[in-house]
Amino acid sequence: MTTHAVSLPARRTSVFDGAVEHRLLDGLFLLTILTVTLHKLQWSLAGSLTLSDVLTSVYLVVFAWDRIGRRDGRFGRTAWIAFAFFLAFALLYLVGFYNLDTSEAFAQWGKGMVKFVLHFGFLVTGVALLCRRPTRFYWLALAAFCGGIALDAAYGVVQLVLAEAGANLDQILIQPITSRQTGINVFGAVGGTQEVFRVNALTGDPNHLGIELVIPLLILTPMYLRLERGHRLKTPLAVLLAFLLVVELATLSRSALLGLACGALVLVLPYRRHLRSAAFLVPLAAVGAVVAAVVAVRFHFFETVLRARTNTSHAAASPHFAVYSFIPDILHTHPLLGLGLNNFAVYYEFVTGRPDFGPHSFYVATIVETGLVGLALLSVFVGWMFVQLGAARRIGRALSAAGDPFAARIRPAAWGMTAALVATLVSNVFYLTMTFYYFYVFATLAVTLPVIAARPRRE
Repeated sequence: MTTHAVSLPARRTSVFDGAVEHRLLDGLFLLTILTVTLHKLQWSLAGSLTLSDVLTSVYLVVFAWDRIGRRDGRFGRTAWIAFAFFLAFALLYLVGFYNLDTSEAFAQWGKGMVKFVLHFGFLVTGVALLCRRPTRFYWLALAAFCGGIALDAAYGVVQLVLAEAGANLDQILIQPITSRQTGINVFGAVGGTQEVFRVNALTGDPNHLGIELVIPLLILTPMYLRLERGHRLKTPLAVLLAFLLVVELATLSRSALLGLACGALVLVLPYRRHLRSAAFLVPLAAVGAVVAAVVAVRFHFFETVLRARTNTSHAAASPHFAVYSFIPDILHTHPLLGLGLNNFAVYYEFVTGRPDFGPHSFYVATIVETGLVGLALLSVFVGWMFVQLGAARRIGRALSAAGDPFAARIRPAAWGMTAALVATLVSNVFYLTMTFYYFYVFATLAVTLPVIAARPRRE
């Protein structure tokens, strides 16, 4: 009796083989993080579509294809909590849809929903991805995030130098790509002839750049201070931090400096013994020397600019505080759900006279557009971020007590992110950068840190 071999069909795999697919997914993830603050790289397609939005769309498709192809539905506890917040915010915005009553309001709501799905979708899948990747990949993602902001700052310096010479760097590099006319911010003029430039780099607004720069400044400073003497990154980080601080000052952003000061206060207690060290004082002295030299050359110019930026008169302060007067009206007419996502400008055009006027306060935007329910949900989400960072600090403390050298990375990162979160919350009293994509990336890294911190004990 003879037997015949039966040929079984090969198991169907995804378009990409495992290692190649992982490299593509990881590459898209890191590239998205790297470009997340480059806002001027955008096109007018169904609203404003940035380069990072395009990369995110591709990344989410590849992520879904990879998981479906491998029949892998595992997310992990942290990713599921992030997904629960995604559903809660989505439900809030969908219910708020029924407060809309004009075609323009529907259009603005639709644009806001697209951005929300892309950005929060990246947060959920980013947490799931980082929890499954090696620890080294997390530090690579953090480096890409800080490196992208540093790249923005470097562009801003070149932008400022060329502007002083009468050239527009955006016109040379950005306009041919995007067909949009952009340039450095002109704050005013001294003596009617000398223009005062404020660096905005690729963010589009000097205040946005200043607030975003607070993130790497506060995250990297404690990590730099805890690096071992002679570590290969010690000097490069010192130079980078000094450079970022100089660019921060060049933005002339009061909100950013206020946030930076509040974030620095968070770090004073745990890192007070480092404040007298050469590692801290030398870069700070270098920044002071550079600033003093520049100011000495054009003293009258900078004296006039400083007086203008520290003006506390009613005329100077009223635009920032006036937006808070909108809150009582909303609490009276739409207290629970607000006017609808992304609809502040639509309903207050009759007050501001501008169809694109933002509330210049993240908290005003939250209450006006999503009401008290939105404010409560936001508070829970931010509270969760603080809880996650607190857990990372506790794990780092336990690792330190056990003599694990990994504590010298985890604890500084956790303290730095805590300070950066406080600084961002303070800065957004008069700006709304927490609606921008970079904050979702920051949240992704922050809530994943305790998972990364707990690995040495499991392994």
